[in-house]
Amino acid sequence: MRLSPRALCRAARAAWRERFSLDGGAAARWFPGHMARGLKKMRSSLKLVDCVVEVHDARIPLSGRNPLFQETLGIKPHLLVLNKMDLADLRQRQKIIQHLEREGLKNIIFTNCIKDENVKQNVELCIMVVGVPNVGKSSLINALRRQHLRKGKATRVGGEPGITRAVMSRIQVCERPLMFLLDTPGVLAPRIESVETGLKLALCGTVLDHLVGAETLADYLLYTLNRQRLFGYVQHYGLDGACDDVVSVLKRVAVRLGKTQKVKVLTGTGDVTVVQPDYPAAAHDFLRTFRRGLLGAVMLDRDVLQGPLDP
Repeated sequence: MRLSPRALCRAARAAWRERFSLDGGAAARWFPGHMARGLKKMRSSLKLVDCVVEVHDARIPLSGRNPLFQETLGIKPHLLVLNKMDLADLRQRQKIIQHLEREGLKNIIFTNCIKDENVKQNVELCIMVVGVPNVGKSSLINALRRQHLRKGKATRVGGEPGITRAVMSRIQVCERPLMFLLDTPGVLAPRIESVETGLKLALCGTVLDHLVGAETLADYLLYTLNRQRLFGYVQHYGLDGACDDVVSVLKRVAVRLGKTQKVKVLTGTGDVTVVQPDYPAAAHDFLRTFRRGLLGAVMLDRDVLQGPLDP
C-alpha cells in the first residue's frame, strides 16, 4: 500500500506528540556481573594492545557511548567505528563528525560490517575492540577477516546483546601487516544518562527488550517515526493512515499479521473466552521490522543534532 499525496500531506500536518512521557525512575540500569568483569579484564589487557577501536551504532552516534571507555582505555590511540550505517539516516554526517570532534575524537569511520562496506582500513599490530552491547564488534572482526584473510567467522554474532561475554584471545585478521584484534563483551555505563538515551539504546538492541518492555519501546519507536515524518510503517503494514496512538497501531498490526490470543473473562454468568489482539507479539514484530531496516533509515539522535554546536 502506498500513501496517496493527500494522505501524506495530512500526515505531515498532523500534531504529533512533542514529548515522550515516561517515569524518570525507569532510567535503564543494566550492568550485570559479566560487564563488570569484562571491563576489569579489558583494563588488565591494555598492555597487550597498541590501539583501541570503539564500535557504536550509527543510528545513535551521539548517545549512549560508555564514558568509562574513554576514562579507562583512553591512554591508547582511539578509533571510533560507527557501524550499521545502512540503517542510519546520515544526511547530517558532517554535523555528526563535528559534534564528535568537539568531544576530542579525531578518528571516525562509518561502516556496514554485514556487507563489508568501508572496512578496508590500513591498521596493524594488536587492537582491542570495545563498545556497548550489540553494535557490531564481532561483526567488524569477522568482516576484516573476510576482507584480508578470506576466512569465515571467528566470533559469534547475534541480534541481541550478550553474545560475547568474555575478553577473547587474540584473533588474527590480516597477514600483511600482521594484525590481531581482541574481541570484548559489550559494556554499558553503570547508569544511563537519561531515560530517552536508555530508550534509544534499547531500540537499537543494546539491552534486552523485556528489561524496558516491548510495548513501551514500540510506543517510543512510533513517537520517533511520527515526529520525523517517517511513515514507512503505514505502507509496510498496510494501515489506513499514520497514527500517534500505539494501542491503535499495535491492534491493527496484530490483526494484519493474524496475531491474536484467547483470554478468559469473568462475567456474571461465568468465564467467557474472548479473542483479542496479541499486543506483545505485534510490538515485537514492529521492533524487529525497524531493526531490520524495513521502515527506512532513521537517525535517532536527530534531536541532539538539531541543537547548536557548543561555542
